[in-house]
Amino acid sequence: MALQTNPPPDCPLCPRLAEFRHINQQQFPDWHNAPVDNWGDGSPRLLIVGLAPGLRGANRTGRPFTGDYAGDLLYATLKKFGLATGEFEADPNDSLQLVDTLIVNAVRCVPPQNKPTGPEIATCRRFLSATIAANPQARAFFALGRIAHESLLSALGERRAAFPFGHARQHALTDGRVLIDSFHCSRYNTNTGRLTTEMFEDAMGKAKAAIAAEG
Repeated sequence: MALQTNPPPDCPLCPRLAEFRHINQQQFPDWHNAPVDNWGDGSPRLLIVGLAPGLRGANRTGRPFTGDYAGDLLYATLKKFGLATGEFEADPNDSLQLVDTLIVNAVRCVPPQNKPTGPEIATCRRFLSATIAANPQARAFFALGRIAHESLLSALGERRAAFPFGHARQHALTDGRVLIDSFHCSRYNTNTGRLTTEMFEDAMGKAKAAIAAEG
């Protein structure tokens, strides 16, 4: 039986998020307004873990980091390191393709104010866990922000205290795989200088090196 790596379009598991989806379906009927599926290479060696879809980004377009500012920096950086090809036009019908890379969000539905609750993160973790289990060839993880970092560690069965979050920090996990952390590539972080392009490229370069070392 195949692992359920993505929730159904009408997923009812988190009542608050389901209600928010229904509100958006009524207000913006042409938008995706559903859980956002994983997207990328069919046999990835790198899993990028984000937090949740943005209201006017992935919740609108149906593709992770597509339609809001965060995707501009993320996909330009992936292209720079040979982890994406084609042109990113903030449209799921553009020519962008990921190479050796799969993007998965810790929470699949857009949360109000971009803030999922702890129980919602825990409830949705089953799909992150299934994605990890379905991709045993993945050798490295790239966590965008502390919440993604912590949910990923829980999905992997690791002790959070043993792997403290820090930008561009590289962790050797107990199963031999590697986790690299980054501040989230949000407009807020880049506008405030918390995250610069150079800082983001530094972290992504470590992820690229980690999977290159695996051959």
